[in-house]
Amino acid sequence: MAYHGPSYGLSRECHLKAQAKFNLDRAKEAVTWVEAVVNRNLTSESNNNNGNHNGFDGVRDQLDFAVKLKDGVALCELINKLCPNAVKKINTSPAPFKQRENLEMFLKGCETYGMKSQDLFQVNDLYENKNLYMVVDCLFSLGGMAQKNGFDGARLGVRVSNENKRNFTPEKLAESNKIIGLQYGSNRGASQAGMGSFGNSRKILPDGERK
Repeated sequence: MAYHGPSYGLSRECHLKAQAKFNLDRAKEAVTWVEAVVNRNLTSESNNNNGNHNGFDGVRDQLDFAVKLKDGVALCELINKLCPNAVKKINTSPAPFKQRENLEMFLKGCETYGMKSQDLFQVNDLYENKNLYMVVDCLFSLGGMAQKNGFDGARLGVRVSNENKRNFTPEKLAESNKIIGLQYGSNRGASQAGMGSFGNSRKILPDGERK
């Protein structure tokens, strides 16, 4: 991951706002769901560097959440479980461009699965720890879409509702032409009540001082 140095001014404000939107409890719930669907524990690089290979020990902070998912392997496995063959080949290379490619393929798989573009995150949101709350929101949206599409495994989020498209007849639509909305005018608006003789200013007095 590239090091961009500290941010200042407006960039720092945006960064702090993005951090404030990150909810650790939701992130833990999202990672637990990913683990349940792919049927394996996610370990962070910090665990491996410390010689701890005993599996997932919880999401401790934003960085830990990002490290567990940034290579894109678990996310590609996740979308393949929900939408078989959405990702043809998962890259296991530690090369940054391969990991980014995994994230891109995951996002494309989400669109194939039925998710809307506004529910997805950008690769840099996860890979460069910019807007990690959007990654969490994306996983919750994906969990809701999985329920809608009949996935019978672990659940996350709220089920996405089915479209309820209304079909009105021309006669029914024509009925709306008989309704006059208030935006067309009203005789209950402002008036000259309270004005004195021509040329005098209008006085706005408290109720007790009015005569």
